Amino acid sequence: MRAVVIHAAKDLRLEERPPEAPGPGEVEVAIEAGGICGSDLHYYHHGGFGTVRLREPMILGHEVAGRIVALGAGVDALAAGERVAVSPSRPCGACRYCLEGLPNQCLDMRFYGSAMPFPHIQGAFRERLVARAGQCHRVADGIPIGEAALAEPFAVTLHAVARAGSLLDKRVLVTGCGPIGALAVIAARAHGAREIVATDVSDAALAFAARIGADRTINVAASPETLAAYGAGKGSFDVQLEASGNAAAIRSGLDVLRPRGVLVQLGLGGDIAVPQTLIVAKELDIRGTFRFHSEFALAVDLINRRRVDLAPLLTGTFPLDDAVAAFETAGDRSRSMKVQIAF
Repeated sequence: MRAVVIHAAKDLRLEERPPEAPGPGEVEVAIEAGGICGSDLHYYHHGGFGTVRLREPMILGHEVAGRIVALGAGVDALAAGERVAVSPSRPCGACRYCLEGLPNQCLDMRFYGSAMPFPHIQGAFRERLVARAGQCHRVADGIPIGEAALAEPFAVTLHAVARAGSLLDKRVLVTGCGPIGALAVIAARAHGAREIVATDVSDAALAFAARIGADRTINVAASPETLAAYGAGKGSFDVQLEASGNAAAIRSGLDVLRPRGVLVQLGLGGDIAVPQTLIVAKELDIRGTFRFHSEFALAVDLINRRRVDLAPLLTGTFPLDDAVAAFETAGDRSRSMKVQIAF
């Protein structure tokens, strides 16, 4: 089978890899669609992110969906020929955090396409993938396979919303309108947010946020005073979903959160200074959010029932032979929101 393998920054290759046979409790999936994530782009452009660096060739990818072609022993809840979205989350189930009900914090997580451990965890951008049956969630008839492959990034934002607490009738600020910020808008709306304001420095990204459900958009590079006005009376927003990782976005968000507001940090960035007096005086909560687990099933269910429309995020699909072009396009915010590879 062929796989998309990263060797170093800007060194992406299509390589032949030996296929695997499904063991007990496993299935073999013919991958049909795979979305390029921000972490994939970090490996492609920079050879890693932060302290995480490539130390050996690694198959990329973790946003995938396809069709089951073979079943291992003991698998009776799925059938060959069924289409599935595959969760990349594979916690050990035995460490202290798994046993405490925090599988996303697993000490031995086997998350597809990750250079955090060594040897690296090989990813899912391959023509055939062997996965646990429990990772595979059935895709309803009529749902395009590309939309099904969006379940993974959507699950990230559903977990972030869960970390925020109830959004029913709340005013929500989404900062950063890339793919995760856009999906955060959709997730917040699905969870009952009354008003959603989205910010970015790109007019194209803001136009997209408006298209998928943001009530108001603000270009904070061109008009920072428009967002600052929400700081009157100690603030306006109940929740900030921060998807940019930018220190200025975090700081301005704290200014416009109302007392006892909640900042949920999705975006990754460097170390920043925080205004301790402001956080104490307004009794603000700052909460991290990391990956997901049970939310993947919810993401697939919402897609299957057409309770959400994720199709507008798909701005480009490339054949496997053009994987390098797909990565180049995915890294250009002016041309793309979510780019996928068709296997």
